[in-house]
Amino acid sequence: MTMRNPTTDKEDRLLLAAAEDKLQSCRQSNIMTHTAFLDSRQCLLVRDLSRRLGQEAVLFGGYEDAERRIAVFLPEYLTEDDLLGEDSPLAVLQVCVPRGSGSLSHRDYLGSLLATGIKREVTGDILVHENGAHIVILKDMSDFLLSSYVQAGRANLSSSVEPLSVLRSVAVKTEEVRDSVASVRLDAVCSSAFKMARGKAQEAILAGLVAVNGLQCIKPDFVPKEGDRISMRGKGKAILAEIGATSRKGRIAIVLRRFL
Repeated sequence: MTMRNPTTDKEDRLLLAAAEDKLQSCRQSNIMTHTAFLDSRQCLLVRDLSRRLGQEAVLFGGYEDAERRIAVFLPEYLTEDDLLGEDSPLAVLQVCVPRGSGSLSHRDYLGSLLATGIKREVTGDILVHENGAHIVILKDMSDFLLSSYVQAGRANLSSSVEPLSVLRSVAVKTEEVRDSVASVRLDAVCSSAFKMARGKAQEAILAGLVAVNGLQCIKPDFVPKEGDRISMRGKGKAILAEIGATSRKGRIAIVLRRFL
């Protein structure tokens, strides 16, 4: 028997009630509305709710491979392309660290962000690079973060708020992983992508730590397709780039692009 967590149930009910309010506000006022940032499991819940209510939510994280996303409800006169323009509810906090400060990790940036007193739900993905980071944020938090987010680790930060277009210039590093699997099940693909035993991959999937194309998947036997983006909390993300031929021994060749 699966035991339900009362705290999680309550949080989910509050999340869905807030999302429904946003959807109804969009319909009644004919304006764009949106939630705060959601993780992959929350995205799935809100997507299913919006479908039941007859209006598809757009799950948007600022760029194609985003893991954390907001659910946006659009009036008829707007399209998804408008989310990338001047009226986008998201922006990018471009953070630079002085030379000689040492490298900062994703954890350093996240910890110092939360130390300003904000909740995790107002920030999206944190894309770390050699000289700093690009942090996707709710645009209405721009002024607060510019004035409050001044240090990460021991490094003093200089920041600016930029449009989402700056993410196009961010170099995303990947490595190619070639392997063969007995079947193209999600647990087998995760085992190859994240260099772990298949049993551990199954446990992670059942625990809700794995998402496919940004949406939580708790089925180890789910069969991903070429081009699907697979992420595992704490391990990173990868793209199933190619499903190849089957060998004489019944093994299927796969090619993955794993993000570094």
